[in-house]
Amino acid sequence: MSETAGHTGGPEIVTEGTGWHEQPGDRAELDVAFSAVARTRSDAVRDLGQKVAAAAPALELPGLVVRSRRLWVHNEWRGKRIVGCRAGEQFELVITDVSVLEPALSALVGAEPTDLQGPRWVLTDPAAAQREAQRNAVADARARAEGYAEALGGTLGPLLRLSEAPEHGVPMAYRARMAAGAESAAPDVHDLGLEPEPVRVTARCTTTWSLRA
Repeated sequence: MSETAGHTGGPEIVTEGTGWHEQPGDRAELDVAFSAVARTRSDAVRDLGQKVAAAAPALELPGLVVRSRRLWVHNEWRGKRIVGCRAGEQFELVITDVSVLEPALSALVGAEPTDLQGPRWVLTDPAAAQREAQRNAVADARARAEGYAEALGGTLGPLLRLSEAPEHGVPMAYRARMAAGAESAAPDVHDLGLEPEPVRVTARCTTTWSLRA
C-alpha cells in the first residue's frame, strides 16, 4: 500500500501480524500405485492390467475423480543382464464426497496396490479461508501496534503501508500411509480414523502505522 495522504513523515510503528483460520477439510487426496513383474514386457503389462481392472469399481465410484494417471514400463536388471520387466501405473485421486472415502479405500486396498498414501485433507475453497486468515493477521498487527502506541504515551494513527510477509506454507493434515496386504477381500477400514481433519490456512503481514502524540 502507498503512503496515506497527509502523513508528514512523523514517528511510525512497524508491526508484523500472524493470522490463521482452521476448518475441517471437505475433500481428500489419495495416491495409489499398482505394479507387476514378469519375465517379458507383454506379461508384465498384462498382469498390471488385471490389477488395475480389479480396482476399476473403486475408480468409478461417484464422488471420486481420477486427477491423473501415469503408466511406466522398464526392464529389471541383475548386474548387466535383463532378467524381466516391471510395469506400473500411478493414480492421483480426489475424493469430492467424503462419504465415499471409506468404501473407496476399502475397495482400493482390496485390489492389492503396491502403494497407497493418504488421505490428505484439503479445502474446496481455500481462497475464502485465506481471506479469513488475512483479516486475522491484520487484526493481530493492529493490536500489536496499539499496544506499542499506548506504551509510548500516544495513540495509533492511520495505516501507512501493508505488505505480505513471506509465507511459510499451508500445513495440510495427513492421516495415514497404507500399503496393501495379501488379503484378496476388501478390508474394513472403518476403524482407521479417516474422518475429515482440520486444515489450517495461515497469513502473515507487515504493517506500518503513524504514531500520534
